[in-house]
Amino acid sequence: MLKNLIVIVGSFVIAFAFNAFLVPHGILSSGISGIAILLGIITPFDTGILNFIMNVPLLILGYYKLGKEITLNTLVCVLSLSVFLYIIPAESISDNILLSAIFGGAIGGLGIGLIMKYSGTSGGMDIIAIIISRSSNFSVGLLLTGMNSVIVLISGAVFNWEIALYTLLSIYLTGKAIDTLYTNHEKLTMQIITTAGEPIRQELLGSIYRGVTVTEGFGGYTLEKKHVIMMVVTRYETMQIKQIVRKHDEHAFINITETIEVDGNFARNIH
Repeated sequence: MLKNLIVIVGSFVIAFAFNAFLVPHGILSSGISGIAILLGIITPFDTGILNFIMNVPLLILGYYKLGKEITLNTLVCVLSLSVFLYIIPAESISDNILLSAIFGGAIGGLGIGLIMKYSGTSGGMDIIAIIISRSSNFSVGLLLTGMNSVIVLISGAVFNWEIALYTLLSIYLTGKAIDTLYTNHEKLTMQIITTAGEPIRQELLGSIYRGVTVTEGFGGYTLEKKHVIMMVVTRYETMQIKQIVRKHDEHAFINITETIEVDGNFARNIH
């Protein structure tokens, strides 16, 4: 319930950034939302409705690649963002287009980062960026900035290249703000010591897109047989892994350390 509330608050922040800073000046945001803003400007269709319709196929992709919880939170975000875009008037707070690009990009990025931090996405290209980030060393903010270069080109072709440059500035600041809050591209090593190694191993392999190494050990004091499960994961995945482990073994020992470098297959080979 708390996560859903945070996702809704983040959606309001994003919608406010769009309609109070970006849309009135013709500045596009990143991703699907930016395309929705563009179509909302040049067509009679509402931005919120367009945002929802274009997110549907990516929500389906997210369900299969990111899991049920993240997809449900994303659905909450897409619905609430579409509603907020519809009800918040597109009236500029500032007549200064540079200030609007700066604050619109930064505030929108904080809203997206807040949502991602609590197991959700704002939909659209966020889903694609998280999927790629999970199997690479690129941050989500960097990936979004790169993918959204097409938004800049569209902005320049439809409006003018000065607007395109403001759009580029806004998208860059959005990416930086996301990475400030959302640090889950960082790699961590999780070592789990448990007496329920097999059910935990099976559920991890079914739920987490990572390889798992299992070794046998025993307690130094009790001499009880234990399994040692080692995984390299992103910070984004640690909460889900903890929930899986605690479901099978409330007394499991979990050690999490920072990983400086990964050399080899980081994503699990599912073939």
